Amino acid sequence: MIRPQPCRWFEVLVARDDAFIALEALAGAGTAEIEWHTRDSIAAPSSRPDELLKRYAALAQRYRPYWPPPAAHREAESKAPADALASAIDGLTRWARTAEPLVQALQAAEAQQAELTLAERALAELAGSNIDFSLLAQARHGVSAALFALPRGVDAPVPEDLLVRSVDLADERLLLAVGPAESIETMGRAVVEANGRRARFPDWLAPSAKANLELVAEQKARLQATLAVQRARLHETIESHRVDALLADVARATWCFEHGGAIRFAQAEGASPGDVFARITGWSAEPQRLIESVEASGARALLRLPPSAEWPKGVRPPLVLRNPWWARPFELFPRLVGMPGASGADPSVLLAFTVPLMFGYMFGDVGQGLVLAAAGIALRNRVPTLRLLVPGGIAASLFGFVFGSVFCLETVIHPLWLLPLEAPLPVLIAPLIAGSVLLTIGMLIELLEAWWQQRLGQWARDDAPALLAYLGVLGALLHPAGWLAVIAGALWAVAGGAAGAQGPGAAFGARLRGGFAGLGELVEKTLQVLINTLSFARVGAFALAHAGLASAVVALAEAAGHGIGFWLVLALGNLLILAIEGLIVSIQTTRLVLFEFFTRFFKPEGRAFRPLAPPPVTVKET
Repeated sequence: MIRPQPCRWFEVLVARDDAFIALEALAGAGTAEIEWHTRDSIAAPSSRPDELLKRYAALAQRYRPYWPPPAAHREAESKAPADALASAIDGLTRWARTAEPLVQALQAAEAQQAELTLAERALAELAGSNIDFSLLAQARHGVSAALFALPRGVDAPVPEDLLVRSVDLADERLLLAVGPAESIETMGRAVVEANGRRARFPDWLAPSAKANLELVAEQKARLQATLAVQRARLHETIESHRVDALLADVARATWCFEHGGAIRFAQAEGASPGDVFARITGWSAEPQRLIESVEASGARALLRLPPSAEWPKGVRPPLVLRNPWWARPFELFPRLVGMPGASGADPSVLLAFTVPLMFGYMFGDVGQGLVLAAAGIALRNRVPTLRLLVPGGIAASLFGFVFGSVFCLETVIHPLWLLPLEAPLPVLIAPLIAGSVLLTIGMLIELLEAWWQQRLGQWARDDAPALLAYLGVLGALLHPAGWLAVIAGALWAVAGGAAGAQGPGAAFGARLRGGFAGLGELVEKTLQVLINTLSFARVGAFALAHAGLASAVVALAEAAGHGIGFWLVLALGNLLILAIEGLIVSIQTTRLVLFEFFTRFFKPEGRAFRPLAPPPVTVKET
């Protein structure tokens, strides 16, 4: 519980055609991290299906707008990932040959529909003009007309020999241009470069805009019916070729190949082409659960959990934190820094007590604490980090009884200890005492880690004098005898520095320099931990600030009268305190944990366990 637990190395030997099923079973277990290490018994990994993926990318670039979403579920098939990918892409290629004429016709109809829509908008805006629209689609004596649409606020250069009529719409600007055909084409290229578009006028336009609007509506209705028929035919080809299932197979195979070469294939020397196996290796946080998942999958597989002596050379096991349910939310703090090493300490259980106490001391109010706890309960699933508000809010409510505050009111209950503003000095001193205890625990955790790492001698020489001197300084505040411990720590540091100088046969001068170096290091470490201790005074300072802000809110409420104004100001003041101080107190608590407490012992030297993500397509239950 106090140490991260290393994961177990596993090896799965599976029939090549069942590799898909086996890997999906490992992902479904949620306790497997895939990692590959070359073994002499296994041939080099097969080449990644780059050519197949290139074929798929080309198909997707052309047909993705017309493809349905991949099937959400897929039958578990005994097929190797590369074979499944090749089969799926072959199926998509066959569908593309059938669908290409339909897609071309559909795109042409959609382009015609867009042109009609643009022409309809232009005709509606120019309905009151004297333009003979029947002439616009006809080019005579080298003169032609075109309609352009530009996004609002975007301009395109207009050749000098063009006549342009501009119409501003809500989302774009229409330009009706008349002039030489070459200039029209030049302007068309400029409009396209400016993310605009061009529409060609139909050759069946009537002279008046009103008549044209009726004609355009008829054409759009016929075109819409044609589009519906074409889309239905395209959908029939998609259904008949089961494109959604093919896309699901591509997604599953791509997922497989993206996970670090998760599946490696090998063929025994002299074996027939059918005697092919796949090998999947990695780490598991719960080996028994992994075994059960593979057995339940139906894959022809053998899972082995070799002892650490048989693990591949150079592997570094990932680590997991094992804590009771009530301490797991506090794993957030070590994860902000990194995973402690296998011989390091996980302080989550200790933080489950210290973090709520610090938070509650700074936010001591019965009512506000209950509101924070309720918010944590309500939002715990949506924002998992806010689960920390539950213990923090409960602690704030308990300290509210200590300080006698209920929604900023200090007249509802009698304080179990004192009112902060009436006795500020004890409020400041209490966190200093608690902080010194917490930092001492941190230094003792460093001793525990030294024991685990078999470096007690180094700890005794480098860190024990600082712990003794720190405790001596704290004791000297209560009794002068504490200075004896400080002197003992100084002598210890000098002796340790002298003993470690150039080995046992070192000259007197080297030992003297080593002794002074040890004394200097002791002074530096002791001053650092004393400064860390003083930082905990901010806990008391924020408790006083909270009490002062609450007093100000009550004063403003009383100034508003004793009716509804009083309760309205009081409610708004409490909401303001919850919003502002909730954020500030959370930041201060995090700072004290990370920069004052963790610096005593925490070293993020481990590698966090990252389980294999589930595939994008789930497998149907059989």
